[in-house]
Amino acid sequence: MTTTPTETTGSTDRRFFGHPLALGTVFSVELWERFSFYGMQAVMAYYLYYAVAEGGLGFPEESATSVIGAYGGLVYLAAVVGAWVADRLLGAERTLFFSAVLVMAGHLALAILPGVLGVAVGLVLVALGSGGVKTAATTVVGSLYDRNDPRADAGFSIFYMGVNIGALVGPLLTGLTQELAGFHWAFGLAAIGMAIGLTIYTLGRRGLPASAAVVPNPLPAGAWVRPALVAVAVVVLVAVGFTTGILSAATLSTSVAVVVALIAIAIFAIMLSSPKVDDDERSRVRAFIPMWLGSVVFWSLFQQQFTVVTLYSDTRLDRNLFGWEMPIAWVNSIQPFWVIVLAPLFALLWTKLGDRAPSTAVKFALGAGLMGVAFLLFLPWAGGGVNTTPVLAIVFILLVFTLAELNLSPVGLSLSTRVGPAAFRNQTVALFYLSVSLGSALSGTLAGFYSPETEGAYFGIVGGAAIVLGLALFALSPWIRRAMRGVR
Repeated sequence: MTTTPTETTGSTDRRFFGHPLALGTVFSVELWERFSFYGMQAVMAYYLYYAVAEGGLGFPEESATSVIGAYGGLVYLAAVVGAWVADRLLGAERTLFFSAVLVMAGHLALAILPGVLGVAVGLVLVALGSGGVKTAATTVVGSLYDRNDPRADAGFSIFYMGVNIGALVGPLLTGLTQELAGFHWAFGLAAIGMAIGLTIYTLGRRGLPASAAVVPNPLPAGAWVRPALVAVAVVVLVAVGFTTGILSAATLSTSVAVVVALIAIAIFAIMLSSPKVDDDERSRVRAFIPMWLGSVVFWSLFQQQFTVVTLYSDTRLDRNLFGWEMPIAWVNSIQPFWVIVLAPLFALLWTKLGDRAPSTAVKFALGAGLMGVAFLLFLPWAGGGVNTTPVLAIVFILLVFTLAELNLSPVGLSLSTRVGPAAFRNQTVALFYLSVSLGSALSGTLAGFYSPETEGAYFGIVGGAAIVLGLALFALSPWIRRAMRGVR
């Protein structure tokens, strides 16, 4: 099925908290996908660097955080693959379905296959599947709204709340399961969560708009050979890299960051030079570039929840509560808890303000600046002893993480569905996820500079740099708003 790329697809349906009922279907599958994703990720770093006697694989900490950063980068790099499949082969709706199947298969591999083999197979499958889910789900949600529908930002905030319900519950249950039964049972629980989400989506997918199944730029017959050869070449290059020692666990995150940066530059260049892009669309793409860079910096700090903050929680955080030691993986549920509390308030705020709300560029500036403030808040406890930072301190710091996130992440998702050229809708969403990919990979690279002995300098420099970037984005916001040509 095809339609013209400029067709209006928005819905006036208000049956799901004032939004289209189909938002609830995508909300559900994303909730369970995030349950499995964050549930697994909450225990993965510990699985990698805990000693074999403790059920882990015994990786050095630097290698473990590099693998986590690279994995996070690959998840969002896979968004490019998912966008291409949605744009050229399957459409967003079918891409979402098959990607969810891959996620479930990846968690099963982690649960069943032993050692490094399970990690390699499982993380690759989860990365590919999650990348496809994220791009396709975002595009499907975007198809529910007209370009200038004022409900769009609020709708994405509700969608984002579903993401964080899964992110809250996943680490709680997998963390507890890991302590009671071991790592592989925790990975198995993640697989069950994804199976639940896939079942709900299968039952509700008929209610999605027909536009979600559109293939905007269908691939001509026989044109699959070139991308297939590229995929084979990538696999061969990775295999050669590990065989020759060019790639290693310790350098993996930096390698992924370089690849992602080159891909993003190429996509921006293609969009800006394509004859399928008119002058207004080209202007919007140019205006998107500084916000994309701001997003990279934001995510390079935010994703350190799974690298630096993971190490910090293990060595510096006092998790003793009235004589009971909180499972370490539960720290990963603090930030999603704040999102669940605050996301409805942000959705209500943007809806009430309407056209009086800050522009997207100003929201991005707030997000980057607040992320820098969050890192500076670690400074009062810098240089302290082992397990001396109170839990309430990390609870407050992750509150500031959340305030930053809600100003940038759901707003960025919403923007990416509205700012893209008609011929590159899914790939514009993928570009936003590439900023997350690059930031996630850099979070693993930056973690290599962290140590308890130098944490004061680390938190001060990283936090200060993010605040400077936020101020720069704020200064550029009038130009960005003009260049967006009618998109706020």
